[in-house]
Amino acid sequence: MSEEVTFYYNPRSRAVIVHWMLEEVGAPYRIVTLDMEKGQHKAPDFLAINPMGKLPAIVHHGVVVTETPAIIAYLADAFPAAGLAPAPGEPARGAYYRWLFFGAGCYEPAALEVVLGRAPLEGRHRAMAGWGCHADVLATLKAALTPGAFLLGDRFTAADLYIGSELVWGMMMNVPGLKDEPVFDAYVARLRERPAFRRSIGAS
Repeated sequence: MSEEVTFYYNPRSRAVIVHWMLEEVGAPYRIVTLDMEKGQHKAPDFLAINPMGKLPAIVHHGVVVTETPAIIAYLADAFPAAGLAPAPGEPARGAYYRWLFFGAGCYEPAALEVVLGRAPLEGRHRAMAGWGCHADVLATLKAALTPGAFLLGDRFTAADLYIGSELVWGMMMNVPGLKDEPVFDAYVARLRERPAFRRSIGAS
């Protein structure tokens, strides 16, 4: 059975994160670029892949995977030789899952709240939100990245790829608390130097 991954992509979407991941794991892949301005992500043939009409999505061995962190986790396990996820049974697997889901469940909604100019949740509503508040999310990430180069110390994993990509996006969107913060600046700089990242953006 072919290992080729069919990758549904648009450069103005979260698919850029998956593009980097595909380069990191060394997976053979075929890009299907969808023009969102022409509504190709809402066309029936793609809605059969992802009824949400959202990018990215992949198909591998006949299995459809959507949602960026799910794709990242799937690829890390599907191509274990890349070493981007601690193996099941390793103690570090728990920390890996923690940070991968922290990116999806805490960082992204907290950052979007700021970018969209929504009033921060307070009181009972803040307690109900999994992310709490933007300031707590950034403080937690800063504390995690202070001891070592990556979220799991000196080991780069797919969790770094996901959270690092979100921090890059946050810096581009001028999310407060990111730019000119030495811990985040140094972390993002390390990630940008990875050959797979540079290949995914077409850098030499």
